[in-house]
Amino acid sequence: MKILGVESSCDETGLAVFDTEAGLLAHAVHSQVAMHAEYGGVVPELASRDHIRRVIPLTRVVMKDAGLGLADLDAVAYTQGPGLAGALLVGAGFANALAAALNIPALGIHHLEGHLLSPLLANPRPEFPFVALLVSGGHTQLMRVDGVGRYDLLGETVDDAAGEAFDKTAQLLGLGYPGGPALSRLADTGHPYRYALPRPMLNSGDLEFSFSGLKTAVLTLVKKEGLGNKADIAAGFQAAVVDVLAGKCLVALKQTGMRRLVVAGGVGANRALRARLDAEAAQRHFTVFYPPLDLCTDNGAMIAFAGAMRLARGLPAADGRFGIRPRWELSELSRPA
Repeated sequence: MKILGVESSCDETGLAVFDTEAGLLAHAVHSQVAMHAEYGGVVPELASRDHIRRVIPLTRVVMKDAGLGLADLDAVAYTQGPGLAGALLVGAGFANALAAALNIPALGIHHLEGHLLSPLLANPRPEFPFVALLVSGGHTQLMRVDGVGRYDLLGETVDDAAGEAFDKTAQLLGLGYPGGPALSRLADTGHPYRYALPRPMLNSGDLEFSFSGLKTAVLTLVKKEGLGNKADIAAGFQAAVVDVLAGKCLVALKQTGMRRLVVAGGVGANRALRARLDAEAAQRHFTVFYPPLDLCTDNGAMIAFAGAMRLARGLPAADGRFGIRPRWELSELSRPA
């Protein structure tokens, strides 16, 4: 089966073609970062309008790169939610119209399920079951994953997600938008232990996260010290986040008795986090898996793949009707073993 994937939940327009026999045939992403940088954050109306401009040209690109015509498609998978309502409507409208014209299924996919399954596009790929750390700008969650559509929430953030904390801290340091990648690059040049920053909820005894207090601690430090040592502040902040994320992953593995950890989402591309988890895995004898770097952020490949996995297993995708779900808990997808 050949599945076209459409991702338009926020500020990236992603298109891809996945073949259940040959694998990922082609994918392309257009990022709106440059457009939103002028405003210091995502402007939903501008995001929606840009998706409209990009979705058809990108579809032509990936179909050409895949060496296919539209008649070769067996289904169209699209992000039904969660995300920005207007942005989701663009992808959902395009996907459903195309599927209707071709008389093939349109599959509404949960954005986070796409991220959760994206490490299965890597080589080597993890086998089920595993513990998953889903860490991005909007989400920080630990999940037990027993199979496609079988997800149990182990713990999540009670306030800011890790990626959100990266972006907000970068703004405090005058690094602009989006700040996460810029902060990580700056942190590579600083001393991570010059300043004593907190590790919120690291020893809380559960699998919940909190990063708001860490961000406040950075604000207090900047007011006291200024920005003369902002590389050290960035390094200290990043080290604190990595300590918390890695520490909670170790607790989750111990509690579940599992030996496989999957990391997904945009923050999964962070070099310091990967290095720390790789070191822990080597020392504690578990295996850690990541998506390919170009599939860590939002992309159509993960949506096409999730659609293919659901279609192959006869699992429901959306409810058969056109619609979007800007707010949608991943736990709603879970099904009994």
